[in-house]
Amino acid sequence: MGVAVEIAVQDATGVRVALAEGADRVELCTALGLGGLTPSAALVAAAVEQATRDERPGFVHVLVRPRGGGFVYDAAEVALTVADIRFARATGAAGVVVGALDESATVDGEAMRRFVDAAEGLPVTFHRAFDIIGDQATALEELIALGVHRVLTSGGASRTIDGVATLRALAQRAGGRIQLMAGGGVRVDDIPTIASTGVDAVHLSARDSVVGGPSGPGGGEARYDITDAATVAEAVAVARLARLVR
Repeated sequence: MGVAVEIAVQDATGVRVALAEGADRVELCTALGLGGLTPSAALVAAAVEQATRDERPGFVHVLVRPRGGGFVYDAAEVALTVADIRFARATGAAGVVVGALDESATVDGEAMRRFVDAAEGLPVTFHRAFDIIGDQATALEELIALGVHRVLTSGGASRTIDGVATLRALAQRAGGRIQLMAGGGVRVDDIPTIASTGVDAVHLSARDSVVGGPSGPGGGEARYDITDAATVAEAVAVARLARLVR
């Protein structure tokens, strides 16, 4: 089995680009500058519709994160996340991406149990909250026991390429019981080295930015993110070669 390519996208255009350029799936979100937040209901529906039209039923995985500012959530935030997971499943998403920690920066088992239950069998990815956990070996075992399908991690480094030793150790520990997806500052040139660690997928945003129309004090920056088609295509091509040499 080779290394898959997941693209983090923030709009319907990004979904179309990822589909056209051969990505294996998308993580659908908004506000990547904050680490990613839950996308709107209409965006989830539009993304699922595009993937269905292209006969890619496993394509859209929805990030469900109620706010920025860390990963410790109160009861109301956990309940909102559960509701958004149920909505994503009902709308036809292929999976959800979530994560919750307790005050000691370990897996919040009760919140994660509720999230997995709400997914009702959809693949659940635990996002990069994993990278601030001190004892990642224990956390990996906890997530496996909870029924989590995949973990997104940079190996605890700012950039994934600097965490390859940890990724290799985690892949060996996982032993095929849970998927590992490497993400965090991934560049196309990094993919062969990252793939050699034994991870199952690489995750990148393939972002560029452009200047939109007039903006001002109430509209924020005029520049906004787009998904760059050339970067997605290059990442997919390099990952396919990496599949052949693994």
